[in-house]
Amino acid sequence: MLQCTAVTQVPPDEVLSALTTSDGQPDEPPDGLGPDHFLLCELAGHDEHIEHAAHLWPAETPSAPAPWFFWTGTGADLVHRVDTVPWCPAVLRHLGTGVVRLCAFFDHHVAPHSWSVTDPLGDLIAERVVSDDHGHEGPDRPGGRPQP
Repeated sequence: MLQCTAVTQVPPDEVLSALTTSDGQPDEPPDGLGPDHFLLCELAGHDEHIEHAAHLWPAETPSAPAPWFFWTGTGADLVHRVDTVPWCPAVLRHLGTGVVRLCAFFDHHVAPHSWSVTDPLGDLIAERVVSDDHGHEGPDRPGGRPQP
């Protein structure tokens, strides 16, 4: 399924206040959380009655509950909350390769799990960054051309 395309502007004062009073969170939030910061819903496309959700930043330990920003509506109808919630316990195991993937969403999220959510634009950007980092020819390099 394609990723939800809902975007919202972060209310930095409220988010920082909620996070600094939560147990198990870093002393300092990551840089860049300001009034011009926007969050994209990380869930698969869903109807308007389900909350949008964006992971804010990792907790002190990888398995510890992490802060998420939840919202519904837009503009004057925006309703939001910050909540520190546990991770989804779902695991996808590829028996042939031995690869194990953990769901990157919070517990009790709406289906499907993170490994079933695709973000075509994010995939294209990641592909471009990886090819540039490895010195491959890109569209701005001699002999390079855009990927289809």
